[in-house]
Amino acid sequence: MNLNDLNINNSWTLFLDRDGVINNRIIDDYIKDWEDFKFIDGVLEAMQKLSLIFGRILIVTNQQGIGKGLMTENDLNKVHAKMIEKITKNSGRIDKIYFSPYLEKDKNAFRKPGIGMALQAKNDSPSIDFTKSIMVGDSITDMQFGKNAEMLTVFISGDSDQIIQNQKLIDFRFKDLYSFAETINN
Repeated sequence: MNLNDLNINNSWTLFLDRDGVINNRIIDDYIKDWEDFKFIDGVLEAMQKLSLIFGRILIVTNQQGIGKGLMTENDLNKVHAKMIEKITKNSGRIDKIYFSPYLEKDKNAFRKPGIGMALQAKNDSPSIDFTKSIMVGDSITDMQFGKNAEMLTVFISGDSDQIIQNQKLIDFRFKDLYSFAETINN
């Protein structure tokens, strides 16, 4: 299967993880305020390209820092507002952000790999067709989320061990969001 054979157009939905795809992930910590947030190189350009292709671009992100009491929902909303502002200023867009504040141990269906955020998105926008959706993420739970919702998956990683061990979950692999956007844009 080749990305260009899929005829991706504005009837498709792009689901993006945030940490590790849009911004640099902080290992063993959380983005608690805007000062912690750093766009990964090429993301703003990628978002501009992807905005011209996909009809809907959504972020789905686990944010258990809220559940742990390390930050508030308001803190997260402020980070997301600034992120959207920067993406929009660079001619890109994010149509909506879904987040899960639940702890991993809670096994809540709204937390990836559960598909609660995908189902909420479809409830909000009934025209979403998961068979015409792509989930882009940097973790195996992102890939499980995509497969659980019957989406195509794009793994952003250079970790060959993860790729080999989870081949059935990964449809495509790129080193970063920019590489994905370049390939899909051709």
